[in-house]
Amino acid sequence: MRHPLPAVALAATTALLLTACAGGAGGTDDATASGGVTLVSPGTLTVCTNPPYEPFEFEGEDGQIEGLDIDIVREVAEDLGVELATKVTPFETIQSGTDLETGTCDVVASGITITEERAAKFDFSQPYFDADQGILVPAGSDVTGPDDLADARVGVQQATTGETWAQEEGIAGLVQFEDLGLQVQALETGQVDAIVNDIAVLGPFVEDGYEVAATIPTGEQYGLGVKKGNAALLAAVDATLERIVEDGTYDEIYTARIGTAPAGD
Repeated sequence: MRHPLPAVALAATTALLLTACAGGAGGTDDATASGGVTLVSPGTLTVCTNPPYEPFEFEGEDGQIEGLDIDIVREVAEDLGVELATKVTPFETIQSGTDLETGTCDVVASGITITEERAAKFDFSQPYFDADQGILVPAGSDVTGPDDLADARVGVQQATTGETWAQEEGIAGLVQFEDLGLQVQALETGQVDAIVNDIAVLGPFVEDGYEVAATIPTGEQYGLGVKKGNAALLAAVDATLERIVEDGTYDEIYTARIGTAPAGD
């Protein structure tokens, strides 16, 4: 139902030179965290994210944003000795680097596939999740795979790998949506015949009368993002990713959010 993560290799390729980065809010001692990392808000690591995208980011029962991405960024905040704050922003301003450039947040974490185009706009951490695409349809649908989408109305999320894949496949009946929740709502109301998105976020909807018609291998990976040139924060993020893999925290987070242990465990 969900694509398990192959063995995660988070090599310590980034030297931990946690010197103060240029720019950013404040510039005073109060605006810095462990190792001289400058933050947009003193004493707080601020993350921009775009729910609903369960199990990576979604609103919990207490109204707070939670999920695998948030769990990982919280580990970064703890290692820095600061609090964590979440800001919900459009995925477009996340993946374009706008949120980072404008100082809206320190880190972007929203199931962001690492691509050359995005890497030109902001700096990616080491990858932390392997992501294939999936096709979600109502149970009993005539759509059983990519070949059945040629004449179908297909919902895609704007500025995502799923949209790019559908465009490259030449699917004519594409309908764009801002987020996963709107995609699923359109599927429920019959506005579209199928939706395409990351396989890991489609699994929870199988229990609601839908089924994953097919998995589309991509070889793509998720990464966390920081402002271009923010070497100190990037080093801190990578250090946390390495640490949580080594001490087993990543396995615990993965198993709790995805439902299975990472492959190789």
